[in-house]
Amino acid sequence: MKAQHPNVTRLIGYCYNVKNERVKLNDKYVFAHSDEKVLCFEYLKGGSLDKHISDESCGLNWHTRFKIIKGICEGLNYLHNGSKYPIYHLDLKPENIMLDENMVPKIGDFGLSRLFPSARTYVTIKVIGTIGYMPPEFIERREITSKFDIFSLGVTITRIVAGYDGYSKYACMSLEEFIKHVHENWEKRLQDTMSSYTPEQVTTCIKIALSCMENKREKRPNIAEIVDKLNMVDTTESLSRSQIAKKRSWNSGRSRKHHTS
Repeated sequence: MKAQHPNVTRLIGYCYNVKNERVKLNDKYVFAHSDEKVLCFEYLKGGSLDKHISDESCGLNWHTRFKIIKGICEGLNYLHNGSKYPIYHLDLKPENIMLDENMVPKIGDFGLSRLFPSARTYVTIKVIGTIGYMPPEFIERREITSKFDIFSLGVTITRIVAGYDGYSKYACMSLEEFIKHVHENWEKRLQDTMSSYTPEQVTTCIKIALSCMENKREKRPNIAEIVDKLNMVDTTESLSRSQIAKKRSWNSGRSRKHHTS
């Protein structure tokens, strides 16, 4: 309940009920101690992100996808760096990211999460996470660090940008081929729908995702670095759009003035 962030699902409260109930044991009825625990989270009308993921040719426009990517990263940055002890989610995937009515993403389902007293490496004998989102070091040696979530984030971003098949497409292509493939699909959609499209943001998100999925965890960026890159490209694109709008306004003013003359 202390975890309060716009991109983390808010825990409203909980119910903890203790009772004795009659159960059958070895053909006899006995009274057994029973605990019932229920968590109550905020209701999010948009449902889970996996219901909204599609390839570049349909579904959410780029502006919405970029907003979702940025929100997920800001939420994860809060979990890793926003309190005294880092919180590792350990099951980050589209099914565990909820959306509100404005398509604002909120990280949820902390059933596998762990609160660690430091950012060092931990080893477990338990299988944690979801196949396809687990990093190599966990699959091979059961090692847990903050880079576990970073790998999962990379797979998630790839699927937001290029659909559920995006990750498998990348496995068959080089970095340059994959970026070109995604760009061509988004450019085609722009021509078909006349929706907004920002090539620099697409390239940045793809490169971030692929760096997150590096086999060696030392090569993966940390979440603070990722947020900085997204903020930088977002600011650059905003300035560029502002300059274009001013130029159009100025040209329009000159045209009207010339026409009046």
